Amino acid sequence: MDLYLLVKWAHVLSSTILFGFGAGTAWYMWNAHLGRDPRTIASVGRMVVRADWIFTGTSGVVQPASGLALVHMAGWSLTESWLVATYALYAVAFACWVPVVWLQIRAQHLAQAAVDGGAPLGPAYDRTMRLWFVLGWPAFLALLAVFWLMLAKPILW
Repeated sequence: MDLYLLVKWAHVLSSTILFGFGAGTAWYMWNAHLGRDPRTIASVGRMVVRADWIFTGTSGVVQPASGLALVHMAGWSLTESWLVATYALYAVAFACWVPVVWLQIRAQHLAQAAVDGGAPLGPAYDRTMRLWFVLGWPAFLALLAVFWLMLAKPILW
């Protein structure tokens, strides 16, 4: 296997992990939230945060590194319109992901505090999850658009 194909494989694999774990952890966090059981939310929240750091975070670093290597190896200009759009959308996804991870940590801590205090989830938890939900959509949609750009490589301007 030549180096280009190896880097492309790493890029595709890391994009799959990034998107798959992002969507998967969001699914589990949201469903735990819908159940309104602080014990479940605290437990799922711990797993989601760990998975985000290990898998989503790692693949989030591999993506731009392997992408830049592919651009160089394929001889594309860094200013190709589809690449510039990809950079912007990836930045949107990253800018949403960072606070989402912090919000997951906060939600998990608030749920654990409710468990420890024998109390229901409070308004701070609800605000945290509303913001988490709102920030998750632009990240999800941005990554869908990045996938399309990577496959189609359209001339945008």
